[in-house]
Amino acid sequence: MLGQLLYSLHVLGAVLWVGGMGFALLALRPALAELEPPARLALHEGALRRFFLIVWHAMPALLLTGWALLFFWYGGFRGSGWHIHLMHLTGLVMAGIYLALFFGPWRAFRTARAAGNTADAAANADKVRQLVSINFILGLLTVAVAAWGRFGG
Repeated sequence: MLGQLLYSLHVLGAVLWVGGMGFALLALRPALAELEPPARLALHEGALRRFFLIVWHAMPALLLTGWALLFFWYGGFRGSGWHIHLMHLTGLVMAGIYLALFFGPWRAFRTARAAGNTADAAANADKVRQLVSINFILGLLTVAVAAWGRFGG
């Protein structure tokens, strides 16, 4: 029962994180183009602030449940398949990218917006988009690896 709970929390964390990135890139960002720059930046900040709060919970939950499953279910790295190793690697890389974007361009974006510097805010919003895009691709890859490896491929 504990294994099912850990696995369920792990999958839910992945759905929130990867799905949120998909929504931000594929639905929110194109819709923002219809707004004037000040309104666009304000909405962008509000939406990403809420999403990043979700990621601050989903990312540690993913890592902790992943490690719990790895060591208590699969018996450690030796007992796990290639897909577990690859998910572990991409999960750590994604967490690193998230931390870099949160403490780098996201912080600079908020600082520029607070100072009324629209040009710097827009430039940093684009850097955030680029890093979220990389993480989204890694997230999709990780989900595909999880699905493929789950059936022993």
